[in-house]
Amino acid sequence: MPRRRIGFWYRFAAVLCKPPLVVLIKRDWRGMENIPADGGFITAVNHNSHIDPFAYAHYQYNTGRVPRFLAKSGLFKKGFVGAAMRGTGQIPVYRESTDALSAFRAAIDAVERGECVAFYPEGTITRDPDQWPMTAKTGAARVALQTRCPVIPVAQWGANELLPPYAKKPNLLPRKTHHVLAGPPVDLSRFYDKDMTQDVLKEASEVIMASITRLLEEIRGEKAPETPYDPRQVRIEQRRRTRAQSGLEEESGK
Repeated sequence: MPRRRIGFWYRFAAVLCKPPLVVLIKRDWRGMENIPADGGFITAVNHNSHIDPFAYAHYQYNTGRVPRFLAKSGLFKKGFVGAAMRGTGQIPVYRESTDALSAFRAAIDAVERGECVAFYPEGTITRDPDQWPMTAKTGAARVALQTRCPVIPVAQWGANELLPPYAKKPNLLPRKTHHVLAGPPVDLSRFYDKDMTQDVLKEASEVIMASITRLLEEIRGEKAPETPYDPRQVRIEQRRRTRAQSGLEEESGK
């Protein structure tokens, strides 16, 4: 695929980041043929390490279609970091917006310009104890349904073995392998003529995450849990247990 519209800043970042990645991580990269050669699209990627954005960006950089990641809009205003974010074409998310669609207006604009926007639908590193994908937030589905662009599911595994979730020190030896598998576009056509309600966005997000999870099952050679880890439900259950425990302690103190 042609390398186009990469620009100085992205090439500069590649010069800095690719050599250590090549040294630290072996590569098992598959599915590059599913990355569109032309037009705007979304990649939806699982997230299990603080360094997997760099490892995944290396994969997609090599396809010739560089990813534009989403980041808090405030980061684009800060000195060198802001200059680098703007120069590499990263996508600001306007979380202060009261309109959910407006929060992703820059991502919609990027897709309509023919760019690739890379989403981590989980919104953060997975908290699943076995590092399977969690339930998704609705941003990727919202942009996909608004633009009707292809959504390419991508599963990755291996960067988390180099730097486990929330670990402070990398596990350098033995040398780890970064596995990436991109699948064919997710079929969201059944949602196109529906109102973009929260229920529709939630269902579309579940379809996207199920596609990612199936790819990760293929990489790992095992089955994911039937029900994805839901951090919101876990927090609710933890609060319920805390209240119940407090009630028991009050009863025993009478």
